[in-house]
Formats: sequence, structure tokens, C-alpha cells
Amino acid sequence: MYAVLATGGKQYRVAPGDTVEIEKLTAESGQPVVFDQVLLVNADGKVAVGTPTVAGASVVADVVEQKRGEKVLAFKLKRRKGYRKKIGHRQSLTVVKVKEIKV
Repeated sequence: MYAVLATGGKQYRVAPGDTVEIEKLTAESGQPVVFDQVLLVNADGKVAVGTPTVAGASVVADVVEQKRGEKVLAFKLKRRKGYRKKIGHRQSLTVVKVKEIKV
């Protein structure tokens, strides 16, 4: 059994027991989180595709930790002008462990 859920502008394929890094949520470590935007559910070969979401479907997960992602560097340069700019970005992430998929 698996589901495709949407959160933080991205889509994730999850199954019970999976650990996923998603965009930061405002939940403390150990708290349960319910995702209602479920786009697809596959339960024992029976596929339910939502328009745009599957009615009554949800994914229940526990927050494992809040962390920061890898640092991404952006370097801008204009040749022969002496313009150089180096900036970095670290995304805030929430690690969740999927407990169950409700249909």
C-alpha cells in the first residue's frame, strides 16, 4: 500500500514505515501530523486517483526531528566588470515517519 501526497509545493510517494524529509512544518518532535492532500492511493492493486485529491484519504505521520538541509552555493559573476557575488542557502526541513494511510 502506498500513497502520493502533496506538501510544501512538492509531491512524495510514501508507504507505512517510510521516513521522508519534507519542507518545514510547525510541529514539535514526537507530535503526529495528518496530511489531507492525498493525490493517489494504491491499496492492494486498487488505485484511487483524486480529482485533484482523493476524498476521505489522509496520511498520518509522526515528526522525528527538525533539521537543516545541505548548503547550496550560488555564485554570480559578470565578466570584466569586477562583479562577483557568492551566496548560500540552507533549507529548513522536517523529518517525518509515516505511520498509516487512511482511505
